[in-house]
Amino acid sequence: MIMFIGLIGFTPVMISQKARYALRALLYLAAKGDTMPVQISEIAESENIPRKFLEQILLELKKPGIVRSVRGRQGGYALGRSAKDISFADVLRVTDGPLALSPCVSVMAYRPCEDCFDEAVCAIRKALLAARDATAEILESRNLATAAAQLKRSGAL
Repeated sequence: MIMFIGLIGFTPVMISQKARYALRALLYLAAKGDTMPVQISEIAESENIPRKFLEQILLELKKPGIVRSVRGRQGGYALGRSAKDISFADVLRVTDGPLALSPCVSVMAYRPCEDCFDEAVCAIRKALLAARDATAEILESRNLATAAAQLKRSGAL
């Protein structure tokens, strides 16, 4: 299980169940190969994901091209690009939004804090910026191909 803990106010921040399901479904597709579509029912059953929720997740992942759908009797979902080109960060940004713990350090959704007196010297911002940079570096360096290969070697897939 992947989990991030930070503070926004006093609320713990971690990835959503939607993100965990998305990663599990994508790892399943990566393990199957990049070309053949897989039916939603097969993914849902194999990964123990509620089918209706999985349908919503895959539709959301289709918009940025992470997955593609194929209609028809032999249809289903397949990865939209090579597994090596889909990072964990790509998936989490789609399912959970920006990786940053605060909008003042977000690359994708920057917004200054309303109560900040000066961003240039804000010690909180500097710490959260370092956390965002470290988190992004790790998640952008992890891709579905590598993770699926590790799972296959361990016998988990």
